[in-house]
Amino acid sequence: MCRMQRAALAALVAIGCAVPASAQNVTQADLQRLQDNVYQAGTDVSQLRTRDAVRAGQLQAELDDLRDETIYLKVKLRKEGALVRSEYAEVRDRVEDLRTRARGDSAGASAPPPAARGTAPAATPARAAGEIPVGTEMDVRLATRLNSGTSAVEDRFEATTLIDFNAGGRTLVPAGSAMRGVITSVDPATRTNRTARMTLSFDQLTVNSRAYPIRATVTQAIEGEGIKGEAGRIGTGAGVGAILGGILGGFKGALAGILIGAGGTLAATEGKEVDLPAGSVLRVRINQAVQIDASR
Repeated sequence: MCRMQRAALAALVAIGCAVPASAQNVTQADLQRLQDNVYQAGTDVSQLRTRDAVRAGQLQAELDDLRDETIYLKVKLRKEGALVRSEYAEVRDRVEDLRTRARGDSAGASAPPPAARGTAPAATPARAAGEIPVGTEMDVRLATRLNSGTSAVEDRFEATTLIDFNAGGRTLVPAGSAMRGVITSVDPATRTNRTARMTLSFDQLTVNSRAYPIRATVTQAIEGEGIKGEAGRIGTGAGVGAILGGILGGFKGALAGILIGAGGTLAATEGKEVDLPAGSVLRVRINQAVQIDASR
């Protein structure tokens, strides 16, 4: 083979090995960074809400869509084993754009007029705020049944908090506040798969009609008497400030046959499905601090 032929062959090999950036596959690490960025965007929007509630509401609607699209990308990668970078990059860029707009509203806000000479600037009342710190565990009751044999990835569900969450002498999260969750993965039991699994994540907490983005996972699943069994005690005020499994009572202990691993994954062995009846109590761990407007 002459020198010219060898050079031509080498060029063809190089072209064949080159992979355009748009065709590069996305990794799980990429999607985890994207999901973390979405959560940070939620913090940006929450901070914006104290300055411009109308603008924050508009961005919140966009953020909810981006959160759903991020979950879709994770599911697609898990099911198909590949995800082109252009599809990932489009969502990533939209998240960055949303964060820029949320933070930019603060930078672009008009400065207050200077105080007249000889007069003190008027005091601006601070908005009351409180924080649910990382590591806080809250007990919530499922509103509907979840079962690994019938539930699907991306299914939404709701739960309600059982007791007040207090901080600084104020009630930041009243009992009965809604917490929204999503099923991020599910593996039903089959003849060959004797261990069913279902992963639950919580992404939104609604307090006094205001929605806050959260990041929370399940740490414990507990069987209870259900809403009917406790209605009498709660109605008489006996459940106010009660601790799960303590004063309130009516809880029978951990749900039999269900194990909970890292990341909120629930597993059932011996060929059984993960089954959480309506009224089951989940202990939920807050994985990212949540700023709550306590001025209402």
